[in-house]
Amino acid sequence: MTALILHGGAGARRERNYDREVVHMRAVVEAMKVRLDAGASALDVAVEAVVLLEDSGLYVAGRGASPNLAGAYELDASLMDGDGRRPGAVAALQGFRNPVRAARAVLDHTPHVMLVGEGAAAFCGAQGLERIEDPEAWYTRAGQGEDNHPPGVLSHGTVGCCVLDRDGRLAAATSTAGVFGKMPGRVGDTPILAAGTWADDRIAASGTGQGEYFMRVAATAQVSWRVAAGQSLAEATQGVIDEIGGLGGDGGLIALDRHGNIAQPFNSQGMKRAWLTPSGEVGVEVFGR
Repeated sequence: MTALILHGGAGARRERNYDREVVHMRAVVEAMKVRLDAGASALDVAVEAVVLLEDSGLYVAGRGASPNLAGAYELDASLMDGDGRRPGAVAALQGFRNPVRAARAVLDHTPHVMLVGEGAAAFCGAQGLERIEDPEAWYTRAGQGEDNHPPGVLSHGTVGCCVLDRDGRLAAATSTAGVFGKMPGRVGDTPILAAGTWADDRIAASGTGQGEYFMRVAATAQVSWRVAAGQSLAEATQGVIDEIGGLGGDGGLIALDRHGNIAQPFNSQGMKRAWLTPSGEVGVEVFGR
């Protein structure tokens, strides 16, 4: 049994057309279905899916980045292999194409959980990860007009993927380019394990929304704790979103459990997401529940 769910951010607004994103997300899920059917691991598939989302330039992650107030492009990512709770993360990374690959390199090649800023960049260079030579030509500033682009407020824009492979392993990966006009050095929930990303032997989860609120409630790890306490995945994820909403925050969660159940609650106008069920059904949605 395999399952997958991904998101392209919870900043969607009804006045915008998302046909390109819908087509792209479906293509990513279908490509990852082929990989899962071939026996690929949950972690590999989560990373590969997020790379495709980063490279598309359609979402506020990877190529879709906008500059901060100083004109720099600072990107964050994290991932977690539920098999052993193995993590990797980078924050405020500049100059490299795929932050999620950098997070994977931290997992595979260091004893650490997270590297940030200049240290992260030096490590990525030593690992031979692909650089961005001309940032202004590369980055697309995706999401203009969405919730992630009004300056002066807590905004958001993220991509993520949760995977269950045929060996029963769970994994999650999340990546963000932050938001337009953010303060230099601002880090949200995306690279913070338990807040923006979590995977263990019960669930995998990835968040998208106003990251400061997701950190305040340990959003993604809380899903697992609620499931361990006896809640269904749907109850657990909705409970977390309700808690975030009660504090005044908005956004959404994607999650799946070891039984292949999928959850995708949000309290924003929309959340771009696509999924693969254990029966092989592929679905895509932006605004519908």
